[in-house]
Amino acid sequence: MLKHDYMQVSQDQPIYSEAPLQLLLFVDGRPKSRQQVQRIRAYLKELQAEYSFEQQIIDVGQQPYLAEHFKLVATPALIKIHPEPRQILAGSNIIAQLKNWWPRWQTAVEAYLKLQEDLQERIDDNSRMTSPKSTIRSVAVSAELIRLSDEIFRLKQEKENLQEQLQFKDRVIAMLAHDLRNPLTAAAIAIETLQSNYNLETGEFQRLKPSMTAHLLKQARSQTKIIDKMIIDLLEVGRGKDTEIPILPQKVQLGKLCLDVIEELCDRCTSKSQLVETDIPKDLPYVYADPERIRQVLVNLLDNAIKYTPEGGKISIAGLHRTTQKVQFSIGDTGPGIPVENRDRIFENHFRLQRDEGTDGYGIGLCLCQRIIRAHYGQIWVDSAPNSGAWFHFTLPVYPC
Repeated sequence: MLKHDYMQVSQDQPIYSEAPLQLLLFVDGRPKSRQQVQRIRAYLKELQAEYSFEQQIIDVGQQPYLAEHFKLVATPALIKIHPEPRQILAGSNIIAQLKNWWPRWQTAVEAYLKLQEDLQERIDDNSRMTSPKSTIRSVAVSAELIRLSDEIFRLKQEKENLQEQLQFKDRVIAMLAHDLRNPLTAAAIAIETLQSNYNLETGEFQRLKPSMTAHLLKQARSQTKIIDKMIIDLLEVGRGKDTEIPILPQKVQLGKLCLDVIEELCDRCTSKSQLVETDIPKDLPYVYADPERIRQVLVNLLDNAIKYTPEGGKISIAGLHRTTQKVQFSIGDTGPGIPVENRDRIFENHFRLQRDEGTDGYGIGLCLCQRIIRAHYGQIWVDSAPNSGAWFHFTLPVYPC
């Protein structure tokens, strides 16, 4: 009969004993498994009167890396880690399994001790056999290495994210300095022209025809809206990709909303001699959406279409009552299109196609569109082929009758 050498240790307590049989008991905090764990521990306590073994109690909630190390899929579980081969007992009948395997484990222990004695006899008088490494300690070290590896991976990801954010901020600051100057200058010129020709006494604009006055007012308003869009987009991105975009859905006539946006951007289309074609059915049902948010989507998509469509090109807008519950809206252009391998990535925050690195923009517009549409439980995607333009589609829920 082997000398009793039962040992239970805490998470941080090292083991220096060299008992030939070493066990790990994995437990969890579930109330329904508490009684089973108590029965297992009680049975092991009975065995301690006759047998020598080490046991470590491991709470998977406190040491998940050990559970990962042994690839456990359920707890409680009892693992024989020494002598080899390793064996895992799990399920609702661990005690019954233990009773069955215990004699075999003792046979393995006796064989292990006999082997140790044989090896000891072969050692020269001038050398001493190195004490066997504690298996339980080596398991703890392995688990710690796994934890540290995961922590290093997490820190590397955080570092990459921070570097990306810093690079993005530097790019945004540089672009803002450039992009804001143009609409600010245009708005300032329009306002100064109106101010210099305004007669306070008569309340009229001198030397300006009514049509020119209306054009300057429209120009100032259009440029301030461009500035407002840039600021709104940047603020939305600053909220973080994991933050939900708040929406205030209501009954919206999507076709009319789109035509209003087209009217706002018509001067840009005219300056590039672009043809705008619309195919919006008059009986297109109302959608249940936040009009301001959907306006952001339409402005971003139409802005891109105008930007990438060459002079004399065509921009198409189409509406479709796709199902009884969904309305699909599509905006197409005759620009260079989107490569197949980038169709999903273009909706990532800050992502830009290599060809666009020298053009205005922050790589955030399509990401915002996707977040807004998803907040409405819709979908957004792109169909495109190189050199044949791009078609952006999105769906919105039909307003319930």
